Amino acid sequence: MPLHKVVEKAVKGGVTIVQLREKYLNTNNFIEEALEIKKILDFHGVPLVINDRTDIALAVGASGVHLGRNDMPCHLARKLMGPDKIIGLSVETFEQAEEANQHDVDYIAISPVFVTATKKELTNGLGIDGVKKISEISRHPAVAIGSIKMYNAAKVIQAGADGIAVVSAICSARDPEKAARKLIEEVRKGKNKTPCFM
Repeated sequence: MPLHKVVEKAVKGGVTIVQLREKYLNTNNFIEEALEIKKILDFHGVPLVINDRTDIALAVGASGVHLGRNDMPCHLARKLMGPDKIIGLSVETFEQAEEANQHDVDYIAISPVFVTATKKELTNGLGIDGVKKISEISRHPAVAIGSIKMYNAAKVIQAGADGIAVVSAICSARDPEKAARKLIEEVRKGKNKTPCFM
């Protein structure tokens, strides 16, 4: 199923924000894809966050950017993006979570909770205990990412995460809309009204 169709179905299923992550597309193709996705999301009133690439986020008028440890520094991204845009930051250790408290970001992504094929460079998961500890020390809302599935989503939220970020749980599902609805049900078991990332 083409990505734009997956995104449309996921949003119909209740996904509240979409992060576009393309590690290998060239800049022109990334922009083209982002604009196609943004058109769908604008229609549904759902924000688009671009992974890693502040330049592409600016070029397509995205709602924000998500930064990894080797991407543009947060203060520069904030200066370029402006005060009203969403900026997320990945944290992979407790020390990074403490450091993130000093940054002007809108959320942190606890990564990875469990080992995931989408982040092969990260070989150790933080686990449920890691989610709990980082959520407790973070002054920012915390989104959990890394092999979050139907069977563990509620536990991750109960541990203190404010939301979840998923890829395969929706993108690899036979029915992305149904998968999104079920995931949101699981999230709500842990806590009422939490954001669900994709």
